[in-house]
Amino acid sequence: MENTYDVVVLGAGSTGENVADIVVRGGLTAALVEAELVGGECSYWACMPSKALLRGTEALAAARAVDGARQAVTGEQDVAATLARRDSFTHHWDDSSQAQWVDRSGIALFRGTGRLDGERTVVVTGDGGTRTRLTARHAVAVCTGSEAAVPPVDGLADVAPWTPREATSAKEAPGRLLVVGGGYVGCEMAMAWQALGSQVTLLQRGDRLLDDMEPEAGDAVTAALRERGVDVRLGTDVTAARRDGDELVLRCTNGELRGDEVLVAVGRRARTRDAGLDTVGLEPGEYLDVDDSLQVRGVPWLYGIGDVNGRRQLTHMGKYQARQAGAAIVARARGERVSTADWSPTAATADRLATPSVVFTDPQVASVGLTRARAAEAGVPHRVVEYPLGNVAGASLHADGYTGTAVAVVDTEREVLLGVTFVGPGVAELLHGATVAVAGEVPIARLWHAVPAYPTMSEIWLRLLETWRG
Repeated sequence: MENTYDVVVLGAGSTGENVADIVVRGGLTAALVEAELVGGECSYWACMPSKALLRGTEALAAARAVDGARQAVTGEQDVAATLARRDSFTHHWDDSSQAQWVDRSGIALFRGTGRLDGERTVVVTGDGGTRTRLTARHAVAVCTGSEAAVPPVDGLADVAPWTPREATSAKEAPGRLLVVGGGYVGCEMAMAWQALGSQVTLLQRGDRLLDDMEPEAGDAVTAALRERGVDVRLGTDVTAARRDGDELVLRCTNGELRGDEVLVAVGRRARTRDAGLDTVGLEPGEYLDVDDSLQVRGVPWLYGIGDVNGRRQLTHMGKYQARQAGAAIVARARGERVSTADWSPTAATADRLATPSVVFTDPQVASVGLTRARAAEAGVPHRVVEYPLGNVAGASLHADGYTGTAVAVVDTEREVLLGVTFVGPGVAELLHGATVAVAGEVPIARLWHAVPAYPTMSEIWLRLLETWRG
């Protein structure tokens, strides 16, 4: 069979869905190709199930932090009910509703493994071995995402380690869980499974968890994990792994550790090994090198969008890139000029300057833009302003003995915010205001007129500005 569409999208995760939706809304035709579940990683193995696993723990902690409510908490978390709620958010790993949305949106869906086969051509191999050739008039968008990377540690691949997929979809809590990697996934899953009954040991190669964020973030999350019973070991390298009967054994730089399961959460790699990149002169298995319109350099009809380009591996950033790239594809199809200048409608500038993220531990870590370290690396003149969140009236009402911090990185020449980080319970809902300020490059002088309501945690903005002025 042969089919021709304006745009062919490899990968029907949230990024691919949004690319197809944008181009169809722009008057083009689109086909989506998916080998697994429509909706992708976020819906079934990442954002949604992981946050469902964490939410009960957070809700209990919030209740116990308020005198009066604390006395009403008379039991512990129901693990079976938590896992059942998690399953409801993944629709029990059934993608029927998302496939129906694709159909209603006027997008063609091809189930099977898609592979590039030369210029503007994709071959889809179905479960029964059927082959369908798709031709794109204007663009092929590779949105195949990323997959967990298992480092080349002796024996590690042979012990059937958990990746984030197994960690978010497990049917029961392992007795002893060893977590390798202290980034977003490692910290969130350590907190989730410790609360659900596992004894968790978290191993971090470096000397701080969340080491790409402000130092206050890693320090606060380390203290919280240890307070909840997680054995956090910093400066620990894993050198080998093996099975000893039913036990899993990790050899580390400072001795052996034994457990029932090991979660490897040390990073991602591009899912491009089998995408047919070699048929268009690119290297299989590598991240796609793209410009700010997400167009692959040297292959003008090809786009690499979402995790597959390695720029910002977050669901909401993949969707953002999809919107920008979709607009660029539509514009080029119409013969219009496409700008990659900062903040243009077809450029993914926020990848570099205003990426928001939340670590859903307790305390939460919510951040956007540049950290002090990144600002220093970029050579931007800046000043760091900090203020304890617990000193804000809204925070003290939120929880008895509330502790947290806010960190702002200010460009001292332009007097605009380069980045903001909040650490504390419930701070995720503060983040979008910071994102607007950073992405909008709102002058500090104008932020003085953005009056926070009293008594809310948002009053932290006033305190940061007062600290800035001195």
